[in-house]
Amino acid sequence: MNVYLPDGRELNLPDGATAAEAAKAIGPGLAKAAIGAIVDGELYDLMKPLPQGAKLKILTEKDPEFAQLFRHTLAHVLAQAVREFFAAKGFDPDAVKLAIGPVIENGFYYDIDPPEPLGEGDLPEIEARMHQIVKENLELRRFVLPREEALRRFEGKDPYKTELIQDLPEGVEISFYAQGEGTHGFTDLCRGPHVPSTGRIPPYFKLTHIAGAYWRGDSRRPQLQRIYGIAFRSKEELDDYLWRQEEAKKRDHRKLGAELELFTISEEVGKGLPLWLPKGAFIRKQLEQYMYEKEQEYGYDYVITPHIASSKLYYTSGHLPYYKDDMYAPIEIEGEEYYLKPMNCPHHHMIYKARLRSYRDLPLRLAEFGTVYRFELSGTLSGLARVRGFTQNDAHIYCSKSQVTDEFIKVIQLFDEVYKDFGISDYWFRLSLPDFENNPEKFGQPGPHWDEAIAAIRAALEQTGAQFVEGIGEATFYGPKLDVQIRSVLGKEESIATNQLDFISGQRFGLEFTNEKGEKEVPVIIHRAIMGSFDRFFAFYLEHTAGNFPLWLSPIQAVIVPIADRHLEYARQIAQAMKAAKLRVEVDDRPERMNAKIRDAELQKIPLILVVGDKEQEEGTINLRERQAKAQRTLKLEELIGEMQERVRNRK
Repeated sequence: MNVYLPDGRELNLPDGATAAEAAKAIGPGLAKAAIGAIVDGELYDLMKPLPQGAKLKILTEKDPEFAQLFRHTLAHVLAQAVREFFAAKGFDPDAVKLAIGPVIENGFYYDIDPPEPLGEGDLPEIEARMHQIVKENLELRRFVLPREEALRRFEGKDPYKTELIQDLPEGVEISFYAQGEGTHGFTDLCRGPHVPSTGRIPPYFKLTHIAGAYWRGDSRRPQLQRIYGIAFRSKEELDDYLWRQEEAKKRDHRKLGAELELFTISEEVGKGLPLWLPKGAFIRKQLEQYMYEKEQEYGYDYVITPHIASSKLYYTSGHLPYYKDDMYAPIEIEGEEYYLKPMNCPHHHMIYKARLRSYRDLPLRLAEFGTVYRFELSGTLSGLARVRGFTQNDAHIYCSKSQVTDEFIKVIQLFDEVYKDFGISDYWFRLSLPDFENNPEKFGQPGPHWDEAIAAIRAALEQTGAQFVEGIGEATFYGPKLDVQIRSVLGKEESIATNQLDFISGQRFGLEFTNEKGEKEVPVIIHRAIMGSFDRFFAFYLEHTAGNFPLWLSPIQAVIVPIADRHLEYARQIAQAMKAAKLRVEVDDRPERMNAKIRDAELQKIPLILVVGDKEQEEGTINLRERQAKAQRTLKLEELIGEMQERVRNRK
């Protein structure tokens, strides 16, 4: 058989040769360093036979695919360690039923049905057994069995593996991987790929936690125990990940939201329906005011639309045919069905349609802080980041085809201005495209409207020089979009906002304008949300800042700490003057020691702490302690007020 190397060279091998044999044929150095292969674009291990005519690239531990290989093998090492753990307790190893053990981001897991429940306290011993298996450098062997023989292997022993084999289509190769031998060996049904031996696994892994998981995700099926692990190439990567996890716990917006009294979620109100507390509502209002002023500068007109609408509106928009599963159940009113609003766009289209439009009216930019409701599964809800009722920083731009690129560029510029003002730099754009081949029921067929929309977005990106990646299948049902991607405190990529181009809805709603020739023309619609939803943006920004909001956003900008009761009157005079200057300040007049008051103010993330004692009272000054600044400063009251006003005014 022949295979072809990346440089185009042809390599002659015996029929059924593996990547290991190919590496050996290339040279002894590569044979020793080889860890896996890319075969016709697919990840292979060294044990799987190569197809005739394959394009082959041998991988070493320097290649990024190495992580997927050793993480997959670690799932098998975990299963072997669990069986040995129970064997040491006197159980038959076959009493441990094994389901699946895939690779996940940063690690792996295995779903296990044990003879008795495992606890978090068992993980250190299981992990120690895993490290021992890695040190023993057990060789992995791959073999294939006929269907009936594969079924006999698990008959009466493991119902999960039996079911997996039974569900495989006829003719599919049924492969197994074995590591070690005898009582200290382990064999598992698996497609691969794996590293060639357990000794090739870097020792930088850790079991993190146990969770419940229904077999095949079905709540009617048995509940298994899922053991999670993380694994990295180096100790530095592992330590960095663990540090990020600890930092994420401190920055978790749900934790900070409770500690700083920003928002709450009540079961009595309903899952995914947040209640904004006074401090959080203040910040939310500041975000809205900021966007209102910014969008006014960009020529947006504000509108208000209802929270429910007739089903007829959502049939016209396409939301009921395409989006019904994400909408709340209908409400019957006088024999007519109404729905809670899932999106603002159909309402804005009707505002556009309320009167005749001409080319002189365009571009028409309609904005709204519109509250919408979507039925998210309860298991996916997460604080403010994933909710069922939220308010979008929404807008729709109605324009002619000749105006599309310029308007799209202005939206990109607005994204850049806003995110710069909030100190957010780690973001990028994703051009979200349709997938006609694999999801025709959502995207329909390719056509001129898709081609024109995609070309317009590409032109805008090219003119602005914005960096972007592409995401196939991430478009909406009515057009391509440009998503704003960020990284959470865990380093996970998430979409925070979007800018969509729509050549379809104008036709659906019969929207028109009279062009310069006096002819009727359908407007193009840009759907954009700069902050996405205020709720999700708030959650991200709270974690981004760890609750250390800038001065202009902080509900309490300064707290005045009198050293003793005799300084209370002076503290109140300062507070009165600062409030007259429209600054938000409080006096801590509790009968606590000064250090305790300062510590409490720090825990509440107050930007400025103003300490006053005998010296300050005599000299008419203030001792300023600024959050995250080492040096203290002594200022006159007028200096402090001027400095604070300037920072608030410029939103620094």
